[in-house]
Amino acid sequence: MRKIVATESVSLDGVMESPEEWAPAYSTQDLDEANAAGMASSDALLLGRVTYEDLAAFWPTQPDDNPIAKFINNVPKYVVSTSLGDVEWTNSTLIAGNVEEEIAELKQQEGEGIGIVGSRTLVRSLLDYGLLDELVLNVHPLVLGDGKRLFEGGGERTALNLVDSKTFDSDVVSLTYEPAEEEDDE
Repeated sequence: MRKIVATESVSLDGVMESPEEWAPAYSTQDLDEANAAGMASSDALLLGRVTYEDLAAFWPTQPDDNPIAKFINNVPKYVVSTSLGDVEWTNSTLIAGNVEEEIAELKQQEGEGIGIVGSRTLVRSLLDYGLLDELVLNVHPLVLGDGKRLFEGGGERTALNLVDSKTFDSDVVSLTYEPAEEEDDE
């Protein structure tokens, strides 16, 4: 079974909106290598509409000598949206029906991991559906105060287990969580 892994850049106060404006200040070689290794373990991306539109507006025009551009432009992309009519970026497929069922089927297909970046609403939904296998939070030592947060009101209560942690040279802390096993009430 394929594993779905969400990797998110967040501030100390949980803001994940517009990381391109604040996360680069914390970029170091060791953090970049860890992010590249995470990307290399996936052979598909799962994206929400907003993240898809943001990425599709930038990456298709970037040259393939950029390793991120080469990866993201060529990898299969599954876009979850009920408002998009179609997706035009190369290798993109729209998931617009029963999201829970279609993603569960996607996990059953042959292949490596399925990565998610951004897509906060999708990440929360996958946690609620029990379909997210791993959540990697790259917590930046910064309080932003305003902005969209990964976990804003709503959603199911979900217990997670910390399975790995690493501190990078820039004081970014990477926390890797998996959903906790449900205990039987016997």
